[in-house]
Amino acid sequence: MTQKTYIQSYIQIENNEIVLNGESVFKTEPTNFGDFSKQALRNFEIQYPKFFKMDALSKLAFLGAELLLSPIVEENAANNIALVLANKSASLDTDVKHQESISDPENYFPSPAVFVYTLPNICLGEISIRHQLKSENSFFIFDAFNTEFMFNYSNILLNTNKAEKVLCGWTELFNDNYKAFLCVIGTEENSKYKNETINTLYNK
Repeated sequence: MTQKTYIQSYIQIENNEIVLNGESVFKTEPTNFGDFSKQALRNFEIQYPKFFKMDALSKLAFLGAELLLSPIVEENAANNIALVLANKSASLDTDVKHQESISDPENYFPSPAVFVYTLPNICLGEISIRHQLKSENSFFIFDAFNTEFMFNYSNILLNTNKAEKVLCGWTELFNDNYKAFLCVIGTEENSKYKNETINTLYNK
C-alpha cells in the first residue's frame, strides 16, 4: 500500500536572504554570493572549516541542508535520509573557472581544488560527509525545476523503504545568480504543510 507523504520543512535561499519554513531568518545588504554565504555561516554559528574550500554550488546546497537537517539528524545514528537535488547549470560555474585556468598556455595552472568540483553531484557528497549520510542520492539536470518529477521520485524512495526521509530540491547557481529551494519529505503527517506541494511552496 502506498503511503502518503508530506513536506516536513523547507528553505529558500536567494537575493541575499534565507527563508526557513516561510520565515526570514537571515538577510544581508546586496552583496555577492561568496560574501553572503560567509556571513550566513557566521550568523548561524556553523563550525565547519571545510566550507571555505567548497565551490559556490556546494556552499549553497550545504547551507540549505545544514538548516534543515541539523535539527533532525541524530549523531552516531544511521540517518537514512536520501538526497535528491537538481539544477539547470550543473557545475558550469566551476567549469568556467577551471577552463580559465587551462586556456592560457603561458599561464597554465589548473587547480585540483577547483577541478574536484567540476561535477554538480559533489555537493551531495559534501552534505553526506557533514551529516554522515550513507543513503541514496541523485542529482538531475533540468531546464527548470521539475517539481512533479522530484516529488514523485522522492515518494518512490520513501514507499520502497529506500529512505526514511528525503531532502529534495533545486540548487541553481551560475555567475553569482543563485536560488535554492530545499525541503524534507517524509511519511509523518505535518498539518502545517498537509495541503502544500513543492510547486506551491517554491513559487511563494
